[in-house]
Amino acid sequence: MTAVPERVGVLGGGRMGGGIAHAFLLAGADVVVVDQPDALARAEAGIRTAIDRSVTKGTTAIARDELIAALTVSADRRDFADRNLVVEAVPEVPELKRAALSAVEDVLSAGAVLASNTSSLSIDELAAGLARPADFIGLHFFNPVPASALVEVVTGKLTADAVVGQAQGWVRALGKTAVTVSDSPGFASSRLGVAIALEAIRMLEEGVATAEDIDAAMVLGYRHATGPLRTTDVVGLDVRLGIAEHLHETLGDRFAPPALLRRMVAEGRLGRKTGSGFFDWPEQ
Repeated sequence: MTAVPERVGVLGGGRMGGGIAHAFLLAGADVVVVDQPDALARAEAGIRTAIDRSVTKGTTAIARDELIAALTVSADRRDFADRNLVVEAVPEVPELKRAALSAVEDVLSAGAVLASNTSSLSIDELAAGLARPADFIGLHFFNPVPASALVEVVTGKLTADAVVGQAQGWVRALGKTAVTVSDSPGFASSRLGVAIALEAIRMLEEGVATAEDIDAAMVLGYRHATGPLRTTDVVGLDVRLGIAEHLHETLGDRFAPPALLRRMVAEGRLGRKTGSGFFDWPEQ
């Protein structure tokens, strides 16, 4: 069975980057997380808290001290120089991602794989600024990363077949299922997830039913684990809006963001991370 890479890097220590780092740590990798200096303490604290939770729940056989020792947080991307895999997990802004990926590629050793955790941006467009696009791939993780069973492996036109095979094996080694898709707007999961969520928001906007009843229809009628509105709260309304705007631009009016979504984002009601979205989220 394929093992995870021995040395993994994660660019960005926010919710997704921290979750990716946590998942690789639990699988036995040595992990370096690189972020802005003012974000390092928060990133490290978040990952350590996640490690403590895993140890307490007994979901890892690795001792806490070993997991902590395998984690490094840094503000210097040169610490990626010895990594076998680096996963970029910065915000979904094309210019920001392209600049970040190029800067990381400059320090990677030959043969290292560079991946983007983008949920909707074109892998081919992101690869256009890279010197080694054959070693670049999309690895779209889902939130919360350790508990999620899925990773989308997104292949660009220039991604090497060997890299695709490696990525699929790494996903299996994390205990997750790889769904492999060719580069296209929204891939498979974001495209379908956003389509359902946008229609649910339109239904709420039109007064068809309450948020609770719209979600219950999908949970009880279609066996979804959570309804589309609660899922949007977890993902973040701002994240959903960004993906919808990208899909609207590339795929047409069926992905036009509803006015209600735009208004809630403008009001700062972004879902769980702000305590209020389509539902209220008391502090845990």
